[in-house]
Amino acid sequence: MKYIGIFFLCCFCFLQANAQLTPFELSKDKNYTATYQEVIAYYQKIAKTSPQIKLFNYGTTDVGLPLTLIVLSHDGVFNPSTIKKQDKRVLLINNGIHPGEPEGIDATMMLTRDLLKKHAIPNNLVICMVAVYNIDGCLNRGVSRINQNGPIAYGFRGNYRNLDLNRDFIKADSKNALALEEIINTWKPDVFLDNHTSDGADYQYVMTLIETQKDKQNPILANYTSKVLTPGLYAGIKNKGFEMIPYGAGENGLPDSGIVSFLELPRFATGFTAQRNIISYITETHMLKPFDKRVYATYTFMEILIDLIKKDAKNIGDLKLKADEQVSSQQNFALNWELDTTKVDTITFKGYTASYKPSEVSQQTRLYYDRDKPYTKTIKYFDNYKASDSVKKPWAYIIPQAWGKVIDLFRLNGVKMRRLNNDTTLNLEMYYINDYKTVSKPYEGHYLHSKVNLIPVETKVKFYKGDYVVMVNQPLNRYIVETLEPKGVDSFFAWNFFDSVLGEKEYFSDYVFEDVAADLLKKDPALKAKLEEEKLKNPQLAGSAKQQLYFVYRYSPYFEKTYLRYPIGRILSALNLNTK
Repeated sequence: MKYIGIFFLCCFCFLQANAQLTPFELSKDKNYTATYQEVIAYYQKIAKTSPQIKLFNYGTTDVGLPLTLIVLSHDGVFNPSTIKKQDKRVLLINNGIHPGEPEGIDATMMLTRDLLKKHAIPNNLVICMVAVYNIDGCLNRGVSRINQNGPIAYGFRGNYRNLDLNRDFIKADSKNALALEEIINTWKPDVFLDNHTSDGADYQYVMTLIETQKDKQNPILANYTSKVLTPGLYAGIKNKGFEMIPYGAGENGLPDSGIVSFLELPRFATGFTAQRNIISYITETHMLKPFDKRVYATYTFMEILIDLIKKDAKNIGDLKLKADEQVSSQQNFALNWELDTTKVDTITFKGYTASYKPSEVSQQTRLYYDRDKPYTKTIKYFDNYKASDSVKKPWAYIIPQAWGKVIDLFRLNGVKMRRLNNDTTLNLEMYYINDYKTVSKPYEGHYLHSKVNLIPVETKVKFYKGDYVVMVNQPLNRYIVETLEPKGVDSFFAWNFFDSVLGEKEYFSDYVFEDVAADLLKKDPALKAKLEEEKLKNPQLAGSAKQQLYFVYRYSPYFEKTYLRYPIGRILSALNLNTK
């Protein structure tokens, strides 16, 4: 009987241990990523065993399911306001933004279990983890990433609306983005991590890394990340057997030509968080390495990141406060960036020799990487950007309440706004859209504008009771300026929020306006001279009665004043506004 009891005890212990294993760990060859249902069931099960973990549901994603946030707290405190009062740091980890790149999903499940089992949750850090961000794509399971070595099945890149959610943070077309932005603005993370898998060339590294581009990052934080935190991550993961390289090898040609650091625009998760002075990273495991190595590399990176934040929590918090204060008083803001090719660094790179051979498909020359010929060499590293366009902030912006999506996004993201108590005519600066370029095909459901040319005009404009005034003295100044300034690479104008102002609403009948135009030219010699001057410069105008009538109409008192006028006003100096 004694031996039977020992047998059943061993069986019970074995079953208990297996109950804590993730679907990835239970799979025979570690080439399996958990389904969405398995992920949620796993977290729900382990949440019943510890007071240090709690699950929160946010919003409703485009597929109709809530976004699940897993929160680990050493002392079991799960109130974001209390956590901030306790001066704890908050780390937010996002998984499955591209469900075909699922390493973070499985690695985070294991990490959560291990932190709980080992009682290893830091007492000065709260860890928030999005179980699966693109739930829609995760449910659409298949084998769509042909250029990837496992797992055997995984989710699809697009969500239920076929949106790439890592291009959706400024425009926020998806309900997924609205839910994640609510999480960001509720928990106010100090550090953000987004887990991915790479594309590009073949080389020896399992893990590559994108960090907030230092020239785009607030200088206070850039000094710390470039000199302390990022070197610590590289050293730590190397000591654990996963040497790391900056992401981008071969993205712009063969790796030998050098690595160009990734410019994470605000449309991307880390570009969006960087606008908030959140230290941000993206892991990019190499697509051709076995899936189990990619999962364990991601797990290891997160372990090291947590350890480094724990050790430097007070300093990270102090730097975040200083960066927020600096941005609140910052005067000039970059709107576009370009690579500075005059500054070139070097980096040691471990790659595979690139060679060419005849294609068995086309019989043409094709590229391949010879893994029997590894090499280590010094290559160029382009890690410097410069602002190609910038603007001086106004004292305040004024947003007509008609532009509801702008107001909703500002409110969601914690932008402080006041409302006019009365109808008010203001003397302020308004932009007229003089020229812009638009892509010929839709990009993520929009026809992006770029190369915007503006004519600023001092003018009087009537605003109405309830219109919004946004002071530009906030820690969110970067988000405010970069979205409201039309020249911004990811401005609301670029994403077509204001396209209705690009069309005329009134026009003229030729036969009616003929007499009016003739009378205008008689009474306004300057307009007559301007027309004649333009006709000399433009033969097409000179040969078209219709175009000449329109020219006169364009400069007449009858022409609509709001055509091509950007609707957001810029109040350049302090005013005594009646607001609430």
